[in-house]
Amino acid sequence: MPEAPPPPDAAPGHRGSRQKLGPRDLPRFPGATLFDELGRALCGASALPRKELFESWEVARRVLRRHRGGPVVDLAGGHGLTGWLIALQDRDTPQVTIIDRSLPPSAARIHAALAARWPGIAEKVHHIEADLGAPGLPPLGPGHRVVAVHACGALTDRALDLALGARARVAVLPCCHSHARLDDGGMSGWMDRDLAIDSQRAARLKAEGYSVWTSTIPADITPENRLLIGSPAGGAKDQGYP
Repeated sequence: MPEAPPPPDAAPGHRGSRQKLGPRDLPRFPGATLFDELGRALCGASALPRKELFESWEVARRVLRRHRGGPVVDLAGGHGLTGWLIALQDRDTPQVTIIDRSLPPSAARIHAALAARWPGIAEKVHHIEADLGAPGLPPLGPGHRVVAVHACGALTDRALDLALGARARVAVLPCCHSHARLDDGGMSGWMDRDLAIDSQRAARLKAEGYSVWTSTIPADITPENRLLIGSPAGGAKDQGYP
């Protein structure tokens, strides 16, 4: 008798796959948890790369350990799934604004699939196609939560600029480190240059009077997995979110 195939979630590297979720993936999400409901809704859209679901989920749950309550601004947000997930799990999120220079063509389809299941959350979510910091964007303030997941290269630093300028809470998952353009603080002789650049970002938040937390999301989802979270000193604590 041939050996039974492994369950879908046992496939090596499945969480980091760029293959789009679709009806064939429904067996991956059989349960009654929020994550499984989310997975089934996104399978119906047939538009989201699988890794984005796992990536956004892992980032959102870590952000919520530190930052709860207040509007969310998802910068260079693409489909905006991280902002959606924060709002789904934090009832004290009045609004989510997703800003990207060029929204993916599939963003509307993903929004529609999620809105069909969670219409009350959809009313809070707004997409804006614009450069970061462009004139006319909604102003940021100390009550905001700024997130930027894989804002390429210097866009991560632009997200930090905007958060620091408003004294807002911030969380970034950097990627695409430009060794020619980004500051490694002279530390690349001691450590990997990408890590040196991210260390300088953490040091910058600290120097601006922020409390800083560093962590990682699982590397099988993405090798660009360092998460940097900051809050104006005294503005956050570990809130016990799982």
